[in-house]
Amino acid sequence: MKRINEYKKVFEIENEIDLTALKLTYRKLVKQWHPDKFQEGDPLREEATIKGQQVVDGYHFLVSIAPETKAANLAEYTTTVNESGIADFKHKGLLLEITFTDGSTYEYFGVNANVYKKLINSDKQVRFAKRFIYDSYLYRKSKKATEGEG
Repeated sequence: MKRINEYKKVFEIENEIDLTALKLTYRKLVKQWHPDKFQEGDPLREEATIKGQQVVDGYHFLVSIAPETKAANLAEYTTTVNESGIADFKHKGLLLEITFTDGSTYEYFGVNANVYKKLINSDKQVRFAKRFIYDSYLYRKSKKATEGEG
């Protein structure tokens, strides 16, 4: 959630992500923070390099969690969570990363330690995840299945 809020702040987004507005802001910020705008030796050049990378990373991240992106990928997500088992999962802070048996990996934001412990201790982890995680938390696809898997 911290990363989401940081990126929303960079792009001045207060509510839901609108892809058209996001793209316009992205273009403006890339121009503003492009390192080539600053002379060699200018202290702002190094700052521009860092901020420029943050803008690029933030844009791609926010696009991945935007409602339009989620809607476009809903069929694929539904197939994955309904037909694939859980191959692996990791939890750090409030981020739960689940890798499915089809090779895809999704990140779920805001999953607290209590929910994670219940997932670990569940005798039917897939069923627990279907009931309490898949449709309950903001998610994004973080890794695509590699060719030949699935």
